[in-house]
Amino acid sequence: MLHSLVYESESGLQSGEYVNRKTASYEWKWVDFDSPAENEKKVLESDFSFHPLAVEDCFQDLQRPKLDGYGDHTFFVLHTLDPHTLEKGEIDVFLKEGLLVTYHKKPSSVIEKVKEQVKQRPERHDEAVILHKILDQVVDAYFPIIYSIEDQINDLEDNTNDLSMEDMLEELFDRRSELLRMRQTIHSMRDMVYRMLYTHDLENVYEHKEYFRDIYDHLLKVSDMIASNREMTQDIRDSNLSMTSHRQNKTMQFLTVVSMIFLPLTFIAGVYGMNFAYMPELQYQYSYFIVWVLMIIMAVAMIVFFRKKGWFD
Repeated sequence: MLHSLVYESESGLQSGEYVNRKTASYEWKWVDFDSPAENEKKVLESDFSFHPLAVEDCFQDLQRPKLDGYGDHTFFVLHTLDPHTLEKGEIDVFLKEGLLVTYHKKPSSVIEKVKEQVKQRPERHDEAVILHKILDQVVDAYFPIIYSIEDQINDLEDNTNDLSMEDMLEELFDRRSELLRMRQTIHSMRDMVYRMLYTHDLENVYEHKEYFRDIYDHLLKVSDMIASNREMTQDIRDSNLSMTSHRQNKTMQFLTVVSMIFLPLTFIAGVYGMNFAYMPELQYQYSYFIVWVLMIIMAVAMIVFFRKKGWFD
């Protein structure tokens, strides 16, 4: 569906289905291609003198966030993130003097929110302000996602769900994977907004530079949160692996102590269990008791020795 908002100083805001009409009286016009059909896609090529490469990028799937200048107009690719699946969505924007064109293959809550804001006070908007509001809505939607991931990581750190080590590590790797997917989007969006701020080709954007700088600051904040949360997942992983290794070392230490105690006792029992015909000790009346005493003394001596060495701590 093609929808348009046209603001004229005399007649005010006109909203409805897009119709190509030649008029020079409007102050700004916003045309939104919302899940366009095949015949509606052709309107983008026929009614607007946009560069063919930019139009081609609209029809392809998931370009990276970027900014391309084509003389009298600029092409933007913005990425949204689904809060549940982190699936990427794309909003393509054409910016021209007095004209803004948005293109998205699926319905966008971001675009609908901005439309409602524009309809309330159309006289306070122009194509650059609308672009700012779209960007602002896209970036603001990143924060609930990163906050949710951060809460999940904190729960894993406290192990509030009493997860086993294997389940916890699996959850940690899932969170790290989500953070990585977010980082790919956030860094590209950050670089794009940085170019917007410091390019000299976007005069209408430069007039509202302080507002776009605020968006850039938000992207920096999200980027820092992603980095800190990735470090936290690594710390939790390393801490749990260290605890597991420590427990394994203690277990091995205990088994080693037991083995060392019983090794000489096993040797003695093996010697006197060889059943040779001539073993003088076997004929002695008190040999059995002497061997028992010897074995007990050796076991006690080794236990005392290992305790002094701190092996039982």
